[in-house]
Amino acid sequence: MSKKKWLTAGIAMLSVMTLAACSNGKSSESGAGKHVSMSATYSGPGKATTAGNNSTLKIAEVNDAPFAGIFAPTLVTNAEDSDVFSPGGEGSLFNVGKDYKIIDGGLANQKINRSAKTITITLRKDAKWSNGAKVTAKDVEYPYEIIGNKNTTSQQYSADYAAIKGMASYHAGKAKTISGITFPDGQNGRTTVIHYSKMSPSMKYAGNSFVWTTVEPYEYYKGIPIARLASSSKVRKNPIFIGPYKLDKVVQGESTSWSPNKYYYGKTPKVKHITIQVVSTNNALAAFKSKKYDFVAGGANSVMPSSQYPKFKKLSDYGIAGTPSMGYDYFGFNVGHMDTKTGLNVMDKNSKMANKNLRRAMIYAANVNAVEKKFGNGVSWQANTLIPPAFKDVYDAKNPGFKYNMKKAKSLLDKAGYKKSGKWRTDPNGKKLVIHLGAMQSSAATEAEYQFYLQQWHKLGLNVKMTGGKPMEMNSFYSTLQKPKQTSIDVFLASWSLSTEPTPTQIYGVDAPFNMGHFATKKNTALMKSLNNNKAWNAKYRAQQYKKWQRYMNSQAAYAPESFSMAWSPVNKRVKGYSVAPTNNEFWSNLSLTAANPK
Repeated sequence: MSKKKWLTAGIAMLSVMTLAACSNGKSSESGAGKHVSMSATYSGPGKATTAGNNSTLKIAEVNDAPFAGIFAPTLVTNAEDSDVFSPGGEGSLFNVGKDYKIIDGGLANQKINRSAKTITITLRKDAKWSNGAKVTAKDVEYPYEIIGNKNTTSQQYSADYAAIKGMASYHAGKAKTISGITFPDGQNGRTTVIHYSKMSPSMKYAGNSFVWTTVEPYEYYKGIPIARLASSSKVRKNPIFIGPYKLDKVVQGESTSWSPNKYYYGKTPKVKHITIQVVSTNNALAAFKSKKYDFVAGGANSVMPSSQYPKFKKLSDYGIAGTPSMGYDYFGFNVGHMDTKTGLNVMDKNSKMANKNLRRAMIYAANVNAVEKKFGNGVSWQANTLIPPAFKDVYDAKNPGFKYNMKKAKSLLDKAGYKKSGKWRTDPNGKKLVIHLGAMQSSAATEAEYQFYLQQWHKLGLNVKMTGGKPMEMNSFYSTLQKPKQTSIDVFLASWSLSTEPTPTQIYGVDAPFNMGHFATKKNTALMKSLNNNKAWNAKYRAQQYKKWQRYMNSQAAYAPESFSMAWSPVNKRVKGYSVAPTNNEFWSNLSLTAANPK
């Protein structure tokens, strides 16, 4: 089952996709259970035609709310914006290989010097923005200013960025510049050098939490205060891009339209027009049946309702392509607040959900597997940890997770002092306990899932109600959770769209704005630091530490796994060259069309 996804660092790169899977339609075993396997590629029959390529490629953004309309990769906070602006290349600096390692040949090349503790990023000579302006070394540096600025609206900062020399002082407002980022041939040159206090093995991979892997147009944004950048017309109405397409039109919250960017450095795109339009999950199947769209936006993190997979698979004029998603659905619990003075998440020992046995009991009682058996159709299944199996080197396949156990759930509550008083349990002090569930508006099947969880928790003796009495509109849901302190949502159902490098600091770190449940312990901080310390250059040690972290997070259950899934899309038979394999660094330019309209 899939709630629409929240965005983490590095995901703003359509060229960085997940693992390619094998033969379409067959079942396979992959640690977390039996599920459908798919090909990451699809190419319709016949040859591309001039009429086809001169027509409009029609893409569906399947979501139950308008997109916010923020392009700038540093400021994007949900996957919908990333999806609808993806033809513009999303500012991506690097090409990647099959394992997401950064390779030469993209907008820039990267060179790591472990002994000097530096990373040198060198732009290609022909790098230009879609307005014809040169991409400069300052454009590589400027994202760090946006992310680290004391007054920024960006959600991307975490302690890992403090490894950049001077970043901590800049982030605290004690310095106007980041001293550890230098320009050997000047700000208007091609070379940016980042100086670190420590190096990390994750730096080799795109989407890591130490090296920001997109550019922002400094000269274009110059003069706009960083605090007001997200609301500016240059971000929302007239953004510029470095990818294969330029934006022709945006209908706020509804659609974007694109045509080829003549200044693009890479492979010239064949398709002359692209539209991406929001369609609700409940209307998606009918829209594809009527051949309104060619495929779904989102690539390796596309969100399609698993309950509708069998019907989509039967569409005669569409193939299905997909890959194991790098995202996952999860349960989150509100256990504290963000201290706005220190910028740190703080746990409140007196908060309603502070008792880990209450949290664990709720997950054991939820019976996620029953939901996935009913609605998953082999494309989503119960998750066992907070690292998806797409990250096979560090995923803990042997972790038991939270298998349904109502008896254990009741025992946990009994021992923790949550006693029955009539129909409902009270808190350990004997006071009335009402728990509020926050969840987003979605498909009928997903909303039936919410009701099932409420039913299960009621069987456990907990009085759980939906915040406001019904599912919340997506933007309202996240604006509530983003508040430094809120008490209207106690437990929430949401999803992460992860970067191609799984370090969790930016979503579960003590200083991470994305840590919306405000879980913060010394042990969690220590375990996350161990994922990228000097010992972690040894892959075996790093995998061991990742598995320790996964076990620890399950023991605390401040965030708990709900489901893993395949990221899949129907692809119309007129489309050639569709591939979400990670090595396809020219996703948009490799597409072509055999007919003027979807077949």
